[in-house]
Amino acid sequence: MEQSNPTLKSKVVKRIRDNAFAYALLLPSFIFLALFTFYPIIKSIRLSFFSGPVTRLEFAGLDQYKSVLSDPLLGKVLLNNAIFLIGTVPIGLLLAMWLAIWLNKKIRGSAILRASFFYPVVVPLIAVANIWLFIYTPKYGLVNRFLSFLGMHGPNWLGNSSVVMIALIIMIIWKDVGFYMIFYLAGLQNLPTDVYEAAMLEGAKPFQVFRKITFPLMMPTTLFVGIVAITNSFKNVDHLYIMTKGGPDNASNLLLFYIYEVAFTNWDLGKAAVLTLILIAILLIITAFNFFYLDKKIHY
Repeated sequence: MEQSNPTLKSKVVKRIRDNAFAYALLLPSFIFLALFTFYPIIKSIRLSFFSGPVTRLEFAGLDQYKSVLSDPLLGKVLLNNAIFLIGTVPIGLLLAMWLAIWLNKKIRGSAILRASFFYPVVVPLIAVANIWLFIYTPKYGLVNRFLSFLGMHGPNWLGNSSVVMIALIIMIIWKDVGFYMIFYLAGLQNLPTDVYEAAMLEGAKPFQVFRKITFPLMMPTTLFVGIVAITNSFKNVDHLYIMTKGGPDNASNLLLFYIYEVAFTNWDLGKAAVLTLILIAILLIITAFNFFYLDKKIHY
């Protein structure tokens, strides 16, 4: 017993020392999270109970929430964001997976093709918005010039409420698909080759190999990339400021741009805080669904 006590004490001291060292390594990240994540959230919660312009905020309590939730514009903005999410995420992931499978093969010029598809990712979104603003220009834009060459009359892509969301979805897919492709390429290169060799010996067709082997084995990557894509669909605001300002008639207005307009154009920080909390709640619900439900359906 006399010999075991010093041993036990040394183990406890070593564990405390190791834990202290680990927490010291995490301290810079925690400080960063506290300053730029936790503090803004707490500040937004406090501001959400106030109303009025920034120079004379007045306590409004839950009336501020009732006012925001009863605003018909909020419903339209949320519907726009849902359409934007549905339009960009599934198509973007499928296209990125197809490109990754294609470029994972040993073909001539694959390195150049990979760089070409990834190139839009490194271009700032402001520059991308200006490029596509020219592409969508009525009469003189590349899209309408091409359609006129085919004998068709192209619409005013950014000035027509029925097609403006389609135009933005196409642009964002072009911008982000190369980013998602890189993750799928990394996932494909880690898949076991013996499974594919067995499938070839059994005479499996390419689509059967994709449906029965590649797609199930890539589900962990798809879950991660899907969360990133969903988050991106809610945080894009730069291109709206350049291309549409949320118009026409709020047909392209998304939630984050709506928050920006309320906070920095109308200077209604209380309403902007409520909208920010709604955005955080939506992202938390989606992320929790992905991790606590979909993650359990995936075999690693």
